[in-house]
Amino acid sequence: MQVTQAMIDTPYAAHEALVAPCRPRQALWRMLLGLVIVSVTLFAGYTVVWRALAAGSHELAMSFITGDSAPGLLMLLASFGFMILGVTLAVRQLQRRSLQSVTGDRRLMIRQFWQVFRLLVLMMLAIFVLPPYGFGAPLTPNLTFSAWLFLLPLSLLAVLIQVSAEEILFRGYLQQSLAARFRSPLIWMLVPSILFAFGHYSPEQAGENTLLVVALTGLFGLLMADITARAGTLGPAIALHFTNNVLALLIVGFPDMLSGLALYLTPFDMSDTGALRLWLLVDLVMMVCAWLVARIGLRR
Repeated sequence: MQVTQAMIDTPYAAHEALVAPCRPRQALWRMLLGLVIVSVTLFAGYTVVWRALAAGSHELAMSFITGDSAPGLLMLLASFGFMILGVTLAVRQLQRRSLQSVTGDRRLMIRQFWQVFRLLVLMMLAIFVLPPYGFGAPLTPNLTFSAWLFLLPLSLLAVLIQVSAEEILFRGYLQQSLAARFRSPLIWMLVPSILFAFGHYSPEQAGENTLLVVALTGLFGLLMADITARAGTLGPAIALHFTNNVLALLIVGFPDMLSGLALYLTPFDMSDTGALRLWLLVDLVMMVCAWLVARIGLRR
């Protein structure tokens, strides 16, 4: 696909810095084979960790799957590092490029991360300080504050690994590979977002809310695709995804889903239709606000 001036003079002009390294090897079979490499690497790494844990403690091995204890969830989140390894292998072998070409210029990415992250923290503090106060029914304490604070450095690192891995795969490798082959953002933004959404398909936990959760996750993926294309690095998307997951995994979690590191738990679970839908509505508003704040952060 030829790059034209019209393509450069768009809100997504910065995206070309990420897409250009893919263009010499833009065949779809390369992207699909890369997905196989990523999947095999992730599955192999996950299996090795699980078997090592099972040999020592069946309880810890099960917690590694469910994330219902602090050690189990820490290891589960850290295991997403195998996804980063898989993408690294795929781009080197099939596209002859480095992982840094997927994430974008390192200095620019770090600067954009902090520009966006600082504003997001201020936004979240304002939400917690301003009325209305509370979340309806009282939250359930999970970890003691001292235990939560002791684990916080490792928890933040584990969440950063997890969100970075997902952004590197979906808004990095997949989005860039498709953008190198197809001009329309409807393809290179929508396809990775759909795959990202159905990666969160969990009817055994969400029950009747499953498709709503999938739709909301897909929208989140689209917003991350947009902010990545505007930024030209993965920094802002990682910052936004990191902030979102810190709130969902470390501050207020669900009792039946990855609850091991949360300070508090909601008084309802994912399958509670009415309560969860109200919660998701609030989450939708916060998601859009966070995306707008990230857009502002990029202009600073």
